[in-house]
Amino acid sequence: MNYIDKLETDSLKKEFLTFIETYGADALHQAMDSYINAQQIYICRTRTSTSKIYIKDISYIEVHKHIITIHTSHGCFQKYGTLNNELEHLSKYGFIKCSQNYIVPLAKVQTVTYQEVTLIDHTKITLSKQFAAKFLLAFNAHS
Repeated sequence: MNYIDKLETDSLKKEFLTFIETYGADALHQAMDSYINAQQIYICRTRTSTSKIYIKDISYIEVHKHIITIHTSHGCFQKYGTLNNELEHLSKYGFIKCSQNYIVPLAKVQTVTYQEVTLIDHTKITLSKQFAAKFLLAFNAHS
């Protein structure tokens, strides 16, 4: 089935084909994934409240004694839980563990060394030896 023929206007067909010629089909898939991911919502539930957070707004998530802190561009949210449960839910959106206490979205990572992850907002998070190799492979594949 040719989806391009189903586009409603000739100008839309032309823009679509020009995009594919210029950037390739992989870039189109990335753009569509990025758009879809930008619409995704993370629900932060506590005993007394429920907050909706756009996944694209999450900078990183940390845990300390089962208190999960979600750091976003709009402030911090807290709830009770485990980091592994959060990672299970968020890994499909590019989140990865960088230490026993932190997960970060690869899209928010600016620089990685063998000891540290620097996010685009200049936050520095320790990269533990246990997770360094997997993290670096994921970061290089994502870039």
